[in-house]
Amino acid sequence: MAVAGGSAVGGVARYGLTLWAQPRDVAFPFGTLTVNVVGCLLIGAIAQYTLTTGRLSPEARVLLLSGFCGGFTTFSTFSFESVELIQAGAWSRALLYVFVSVAVGIGAVWAGGAAVRAVIGAPS
Repeated sequence: MAVAGGSAVGGVARYGLTLWAQPRDVAFPFGTLTVNVVGCLLIGAIAQYTLTTGRLSPEARVLLLSGFCGGFTTFSTFSFESVELIQAGAWSRALLYVFVSVAVGIGAVWAGGAAVRAVIGAPS
């Protein structure tokens, strides 16, 4: 329930911040960029606070990290995991994770769109 509640609030916060940060007459995705940067800042701060002080209960960590931050932006989780790999000295795994996530993610979006276009007969 903590993850579900946090995700719901995070998703609403993402939508609101995206609308606020995205100029209507600009084609660059400033709204998404803003959400991703803010989400990364939040997950970094919350994780460090938890590790340093131990003051957040496991339930609160799940609510905030997996729930809110996950609902707000999965990019924050991706970035946090990348930093964890780097801090562990696993540079090659970190670079592989970043490269594969971005390249395969872009490819999957393209493939999903191509599949739907093929099924419904829409031009590419």
